[in-house]
Amino acid sequence: MVKKNAVAAAPEVIDSVDALEAKLAHMREAQKVFATYTQEQVDKIFYEAAMAANKQRIPLAKLAVEDTGRGIVEDKVIKNHYAAEYIYNAYKNTKTCGVVERDEAYGITKVAEPIGIVGAVIPTTNPTSTAIFKCLICLKTRNAIIISPHPAAAKCTIAAAKVVLDAAVKAGAPEGIIGWIDQPSLELTNKLMSDVDIILATGGPGMVKAAYSSGKPALGVGAGNTPVVIDDTADIKLAVNSIIHSKTFDNGMICASEQSVTALDSVYDAVKAEFQYRGCYFVKKGKEVEALRAAMFKNGALDHRIPGMPAPQIAELAGIKVPAKTKILIVECTSTDPLKEEFSHEKLSPVLAMYHAKDFQEAVDKAEHLVLAGGPGHTASLYVHPAEKEKIELFQETMAACRIVINTPSSQGGIGDLYNFAMKPSLTLGCGSWGGNSVSENVGVKHLLNIKTVAERRENMLWFRAPEKIYFKKGCTPVAIEELGRTMGKKRAFIVTDQFLYKNGNCRAIEEKLDELGVAHDAFYDIQPDPRLQDAMKGVERMKLFEPDLIIAVGGGSAMDAGKIMWLMYEHPEANFEDMAMDFMDIRKRVYTFPEMGKKAYFVAVPTSSGTGSEVTPFAIITDAETGLKWPITDYQLMPNMAIVDVDNAMTAPKGLTCASGIDVMTHAIESYVSIMSSDYTRGLSMRAVKLVFENLPSAYENGAKDPHAREEMHNASCLAGMAFANAFLGLNHSMAHKLGAYHHLPHGIANAVILTRVMRYNAAEKPVKMGTFSQYQYPHALHDYAELGRYAGCTGADDREVFENFIAKLENLMETIGIKKTIAEYGVDEKYFLETLDEMTENAFNDQCTGANPRYPLMSEIKELFLDAYYGREPQSYEA
Repeated sequence: MVKKNAVAAAPEVIDSVDALEAKLAHMREAQKVFATYTQEQVDKIFYEAAMAANKQRIPLAKLAVEDTGRGIVEDKVIKNHYAAEYIYNAYKNTKTCGVVERDEAYGITKVAEPIGIVGAVIPTTNPTSTAIFKCLICLKTRNAIIISPHPAAAKCTIAAAKVVLDAAVKAGAPEGIIGWIDQPSLELTNKLMSDVDIILATGGPGMVKAAYSSGKPALGVGAGNTPVVIDDTADIKLAVNSIIHSKTFDNGMICASEQSVTALDSVYDAVKAEFQYRGCYFVKKGKEVEALRAAMFKNGALDHRIPGMPAPQIAELAGIKVPAKTKILIVECTSTDPLKEEFSHEKLSPVLAMYHAKDFQEAVDKAEHLVLAGGPGHTASLYVHPAEKEKIELFQETMAACRIVINTPSSQGGIGDLYNFAMKPSLTLGCGSWGGNSVSENVGVKHLLNIKTVAERRENMLWFRAPEKIYFKKGCTPVAIEELGRTMGKKRAFIVTDQFLYKNGNCRAIEEKLDELGVAHDAFYDIQPDPRLQDAMKGVERMKLFEPDLIIAVGGGSAMDAGKIMWLMYEHPEANFEDMAMDFMDIRKRVYTFPEMGKKAYFVAVPTSSGTGSEVTPFAIITDAETGLKWPITDYQLMPNMAIVDVDNAMTAPKGLTCASGIDVMTHAIESYVSIMSSDYTRGLSMRAVKLVFENLPSAYENGAKDPHAREEMHNASCLAGMAFANAFLGLNHSMAHKLGAYHHLPHGIANAVILTRVMRYNAAEKPVKMGTFSQYQYPHALHDYAELGRYAGCTGADDREVFENFIAKLENLMETIGIKKTIAEYGVDEKYFLETLDEMTENAFNDQCTGANPRYPLMSEIKELFLDAYYGREPQSYEA
């Protein structure tokens, strides 16, 4: 029997392209096996590998110094220990296999999968700790890893990788899951980068750039040039000794280590004194500085011998005599320009540049320049009193650095989990786009996983919203007004209406009741049928002077719309109509958030016509007379607090208004019933409204006030349909009607009527070109919905199609009864002008807010045909795709 972790043999030594290709093929097979492991198996391997690396931390540290001739054994021990222990601790409980996250309510499952083979480039500065780190995170994520070590550190890097590999295989990992190039070369490294699945590159800028240019996904890190600012509020001893602790760690080879210090003038001497007291040497200006410059830099770049060299040895190289135990060489500088001052570069050694700053802003400016010039995106450090929040904020806002450490040694602070336990530990520190990197954080296991998101279909939470109170019954107005005064304690009422209604006495009963209750009141009645923003603004000025705690809008849709807008402007004068009128796909996800209403005044709507339903809807339309722009405003914050549905306020409507508003109610009810957003909570309202209109509109139209029952039922139907479409919204019928009204001045109800049955036939197609998008709308079923509505209204038939046709016939008979003509042309719309505006109307109808809830998602060419059919009275089509 073949063991699960057994795979075909691979070349023993990787020293050629052929050997590397064979090795990668072998590793790919090993990784396929590893990809099948469970979390339990992976965690055991991860544990044993970390333990093995930790046990070998001293031998590997010794070998790293022996191999590279750089750094400090004791510090490399710490780095190896950190790479094993801290990485294990950070990720021991992290799920990296299979399902890692599951949300039943939202139907989201996240599944972790390995990427494949990781190509790892390891630097000479941290040759063993970085190898341990990268091998461990690859094992935790079920990836294979092949390492390209630095030629000057190949022996120790391979030794570290082998320690991890042996332990992993012993714990059950496939043979060969970790590999390396035995004799590294540029050719083999480039081949590795072109053949792996992702590159994890840590090294010099050239190597990182090559990784990003390889054509494969890469996680590379940029150069560091960490600047430190010491503010005059800082703890000087803490600051200086933290910097020394960091800068001398492994002779300054961690990329996050400090490269310059900028101290404010007021504390500069104290900072300098503390550095000197703690064993740092300030290089004398003139000959010593120039000698050091010549020793450290060749042709403006850091000499390859310098990284990891101790301070006394660097001084000796420059011919400078310093105490044998000197910790850091410090060069006092003025320029932060790397072209003028080499010491402003990254130095990867215990050498610091030091700058004066007259104030905090200058210090921040210098630090910013140093970051951008030499280490964009890497790390920046600030020492300041923790209470100086403004200075901390200025520093963090200014620095183009992905790690900003406060009162912290930057080497240990930058790698994470030592001075801030929430920062993930890592030996690969991303620098974001500032440093030309694909990541801006400390690289960890999440960067080596492919996450599958499995999204099950879910129907989002729906809603039903209506005014807080709806009072209905003939004669209920005075009773409702009394509650406003006696129970709710309102003191100042502002009435919004139009001139006709005010002069006709429609507000008299309300005013008399307010007088009886001792409620002060004022009235604004300069509202036109198409309410204008300029008029509303005049009304708002009156409101501001009067300071009402109650607004009562009395009238048809225009007065109620104007009242809502005035209420909004009174409560929130900063409101921006352009933002509020922005179209939305889902009212809950709109970009603009409406301000909360009702803090100044309670809004009451009293309809005087039976059509718009505006007393129970969140909609308002206002026109800017100066620009001609119509602002359709929609938000549930505009929903009236109270609606008084009293037919006494609508008893005398003339025939024309009764006809237009009555068929508008029918359209509201039908469109909201077949809307993709309709629900059981709205359909019942739509059905009842349809039935009431069929039963009562003919008599209300013919007999008017002589049939008060029919009038009242139409008033109720209007409110019921209003509540339905306030929550389910409307559709294409209204989108097209809005444009017929805007371009050709057809009354809104009439515009709805002349296209109603044609849009119904269009929507009833069982094979539409496109369907509306909403999670609860699963497939085209408008035909069934229309038939269901028709059956409730008394239509019969052998199947849905026959019931639908009978429903259409019943609607056409109703419209004929109340005098509605059959075509747009019959209403006197000029043919030439209609055709000239047709394309613009079509596009605007498509873009109308109502279109999105239509059960059939319309193409503009289809809308155009519907307009033409309705204009010329062409024979109805099936409108099937």
